[in-house]
Amino acid sequence: MLKDITLGQYFPGNSIVHKLDPRVKIILIAVLIVMLFVTNTLIAYLLLAGFILLTVYLSKLSFRMILRGLKPVLVIILITGILNLFYTPGVEVLRLFGVLSITREGIFTAILMVTRLILLIAGTSILTYTTSPMQLTDALERLFSPLKALHVPVHEVAMMMSIALRFIPLLVEETDKIMSAQRARGADFDTGNLLQRGKALVPILIPLFVSAFRRADELATAMECRLYQGDKRRTRLRQMTLCPMDGIVAGVCVAFFLLVLYLQQTA
Repeated sequence: MLKDITLGQYFPGNSIVHKLDPRVKIILIAVLIVMLFVTNTLIAYLLLAGFILLTVYLSKLSFRMILRGLKPVLVIILITGILNLFYTPGVEVLRLFGVLSITREGIFTAILMVTRLILLIAGTSILTYTTSPMQLTDALERLFSPLKALHVPVHEVAMMMSIALRFIPLLVEETDKIMSAQRARGADFDTGNLLQRGKALVPILIPLFVSAFRRADELATAMECRLYQGDKRRTRLRQMTLCPMDGIVAGVCVAFFLLVLYLQQTA
């Protein structure tokens, strides 16, 4: 399960998606998220799913990698589908289970919510897979730079998000090492009831928290030793510039989203 956690990981590549300006990718992903929540027809979701599949193909990522990234949140997706299936009121009741009932509207809502979550996770995963944490930090800082006039600590917020994304693979790797060490000492994490499994996780959580706080303290010390002062007089080695390809891709994507909205209204 730990090996399936790919959130925050960056896979270098030379595809057209990798070469896009990170600001364009963030804006397009934000628009995609909005589209997933404002559409509720089958044709719209089929088109958005095709758009995500095409993006995965153009980014030269493995479809198995995208599916593997869904496994850690599979329980959340199933719970969301079950809750919407049984607790969505409707006119036509198809099946009764005591106080619970399955309606035609409940089935439609459950399928809609599950599809929405899958597409949402897959779409946002493409952003982190094809954009390095440093590029994400710089892009977010550039996009939200107008908020600096309102004294919003844009640079600090972007830096915290970048560090959090960078720490996720490190913590997953650290957890795997601790679990392997505990198994070598005879620990069992796969058998027993829920309470016993929870107790078995205590020897993992304590050293994991200690390791995380130690890494955070070492990072803070290293930044202080290098006289890090946030956004003050900070320069960048690589300057982000928009190229014609960014405009073409953005225009095509916007036209596609407008088509989806039009089909949504006419359906």
